[in-house]
Amino acid sequence: MNLEALTGSPAVATTPLGGTARRVELADGRVVVAKRHDHATAVRAEVAGLRWLAPAMPVPDVLGYDDEWLVMSLVAPGAPSVAAAELFGRELAALHAAGAPAFGSPPPDGPADAWIGLAPMSNTPGASWPSWYASYRVEPYLRTAVDQGLLGGADARAVESVCAQLPSLAGPAEPPARLHGDLWSGNVRWAADGRAWLIDPAAHGGHRETDLAMLALFGCAQLDRIVAAYDEAAPLADGWRSRVGLHQLFPLLVHTVLFGGGYAGQAAAAARSALRG
Repeated sequence: MNLEALTGSPAVATTPLGGTARRVELADGRVVVAKRHDHATAVRAEVAGLRWLAPAMPVPDVLGYDDEWLVMSLVAPGAPSVAAAELFGRELAALHAAGAPAFGSPPPDGPADAWIGLAPMSNTPGASWPSWYASYRVEPYLRTAVDQGLLGGADARAVESVCAQLPSLAGPAEPPARLHGDLWSGNVRWAADGRAWLIDPAAHGGHRETDLAMLALFGCAQLDRIVAAYDEAAPLADGWRSRVGLHQLFPLLVHTVLFGGGYAGQAAAAARSALRG
């Protein structure tokens, strides 16, 4: 890692932050985060995503990058207060309202072959959310899970049924929203400035309920306050709570393929929840 080439200053100390990210102290006094990717396209996708989200939401500044490393500003930690949560809900609504050219569209200058965490994710535009979600999010990971012997029988058929019935399960039509795309609680940084900052996007055009369902998937501090403020700023369509499982199906299938374990059962449960409506 040649931080001097990326930032103009050499590193004097590094501390692991988890995964491939490191806290780095530079000789000029700045403290930054350096994150390594296995693929140059993953670096490009994250840089493009951060820049696409930045007008509406606080995200780290991109200070430099190459085909392997991304260097960003460090977010000073804070607490998930009620005020911060309500502001987050309003700002997330504004982010989604900023829109996207189509479902599946990548950020400007972002690659079509992108990533969600360690998993490949195709940003191929589509005109209809139900057909796009089935074709480019659920079905590719369903096939992989079945081929790997992780999902089968009645569980696989439940997911297939969701894909077949998506037009009737999706709720009222919505315009493409500008999504973070991987908005689980670990990618929300409660900061010292009283705001929630977003990191590690898998940004694309999608359905706004997807980001909210991701926040609920692994639990997020002050979630009720976030959702209430969001709903006040941009009212959610009737029945949105019954569609949470539908929107969680994709990330649960991704986790099934990457990590196995109990995620296959959770994905099947989410599919059955979507079918019950």
